[in-house]
Amino acid sequence: MAKAKSAFVCTECGAEYSKWQGQCSSCREWNTLTEIRLSSPRAGTGSSVSGRSGYAGAVSREVIDLAAVDLSEVPRFSSTFGEFDRVLGGGLVPGSAVLLGGNPGAGKSTLLLQVACKLAQQRSVIYVTGEESLSQVAMRAHRLQLPVQGLKMLAETSIETILGVAERERPQVLIIDSIQTMHLEDISSAPGGVAQVRESASALTRFAKQTNTVLLLVGHVTKDGTLAGPKVLEHMIDASLLLEGGADSRFRTLRGQKNRFGAVNELGVFAMLEHGMKEVKNPSAIFLSRNEEQAPGSLVMVVWEGTRPILVEVQALVDDSALGNPRRVAVGLDPNRLAMLLAVLNRHGGLFTGDQDVFLNVVGGVKVLETSADLAVLLAVVSSLQNRSLPRELVVFGEVGLSGEIRPVPSGQERIVEAAKHGFTRAIVPRANAPKTSPAGMQVIAVDKLAEALEAL
Repeated sequence: MAKAKSAFVCTECGAEYSKWQGQCSSCREWNTLTEIRLSSPRAGTGSSVSGRSGYAGAVSREVIDLAAVDLSEVPRFSSTFGEFDRVLGGGLVPGSAVLLGGNPGAGKSTLLLQVACKLAQQRSVIYVTGEESLSQVAMRAHRLQLPVQGLKMLAETSIETILGVAERERPQVLIIDSIQTMHLEDISSAPGGVAQVRESASALTRFAKQTNTVLLLVGHVTKDGTLAGPKVLEHMIDASLLLEGGADSRFRTLRGQKNRFGAVNELGVFAMLEHGMKEVKNPSAIFLSRNEEQAPGSLVMVVWEGTRPILVEVQALVDDSALGNPRRVAVGLDPNRLAMLLAVLNRHGGLFTGDQDVFLNVVGGVKVLETSADLAVLLAVVSSLQNRSLPRELVVFGEVGLSGEIRPVPSGQERIVEAAKHGFTRAIVPRANAPKTSPAGMQVIAVDKLAEALEAL
C-alpha cells in the first residue's frame, strides 16, 4: 500500500509545512502546527478534495479581455430580514458562501432558522443540522411560531452525504449548522480540526459556486471572540458576519467583517424577543433611551456604521484612585486609545487625570471602532471630572490628534442631519465638517483645537 502523505498546518494562519517546526514562519506564533493527512488526487483532476486548482463554476478556462466581461448586476434576493440584507450588501447572492459566527447563545441558529422557514415559503431550502436532532429544531420552530411547511431538514455530518442530497435536490439555499461538526471520510482527523474544517468548507463552497446555491455556514468562535478553525476558512468564503451580544442584553448586533458584495463594517441591529429575532430599523432610538435628569459624564455622539449614522450615548466616570496605578477601563471602546486621549487632555486641555480612575461605557453594548468618538469621550470625561452636566440637546463627534487638533471625519453632513432628526439642537463638530447651511433648529459649533471645544462647553 502507498504511504499516506501528511503535512503540518498552522492553526492560526493556515500556512503549510512539509515537516514540524516550533514556530510558524508566516504568523510568528509558537506551537501552532498540527499534522494532517493529505488525500490522494482524484483521477483525471489534478487537485485534491480541497480543490485548490479553482472552482469549476467560478474559473473560466479561456482568457478573455477585461473589457468584454459582462457587467450586468448579480441578481440578489431578500433574506426576509431587512437588517440582514443591509449587512450582506442588499441581499443574498446566488453562488455565494456566507459564514455567520458568534458566541454561544448569541442567536445564530435562531436567526438562520427564521430565515430558512420564511424563505422556504417561496424558494427551495435545505437546513442541515449537525449539532441538534430534528425534533429539537422542530420544537424551536414551534416555540418561535414559524411557518414550517416547505422547509427540508437533514440531520447529517458527512459532507459526502450532504453533497449527494444537495446534488439530487438542487436547493437554492443550503444552510450548514455548523461547519465545525462536519467531516470528510478521506480526512482522518476528528471533526472541528484544521484539516476537516478547511476541506469541508472547500467542498461545500465549490458545490455552491458550481450550482449557484446560496451557502450559509454557522461557525463557532474561540474564547477571545475570533472564528474557530484555520484562518484560510475566512479567505474561502465571500462574506464573514459576526453576531455580537451578551446573554444579559436583549439586543444583538450583526457586523460584516468581510463582504465581496457590499460594504465592510456594516451593522445590523436585532432584538431577541420571545418569538425570536426581530430587526430594529431605527437603532438610534433604542440607544438613546436616557433618564429625564441629565447626569454628569453623559454625552451623545454620532458614529458611522457601514452606510448609516447611529446615535449612541457614552458615559464616563472619573473618581479618586486609591491605587498607585489608576485604572483605565473602557467598555465598547479601545482602552489604549482612552489612555492616549487622557494624555492629550492633560497636555493640551490643562486637565490632569493621572491620579484618577477613569471608567468609560458605551450604552447598549455597541462596540465603537472608529475615531469619530474621540472628542465625545474627552468631553464626557471632563463633564464627570468637573461634576457638571452637559446639555441634553448637545451632540458631539470628531477625531482628536496628538497635538490637540480636531480632525474631520467622513460623512459629517449626514451625521448632523441624523442628529437633527432626533431633536438635537446643538452640535460640536470639527471645522472641516461644519455645513454651509445648518439644518433648521440646529446650532453647529465648529472647532479646530481641543481648547476651543472645552471653551464651547
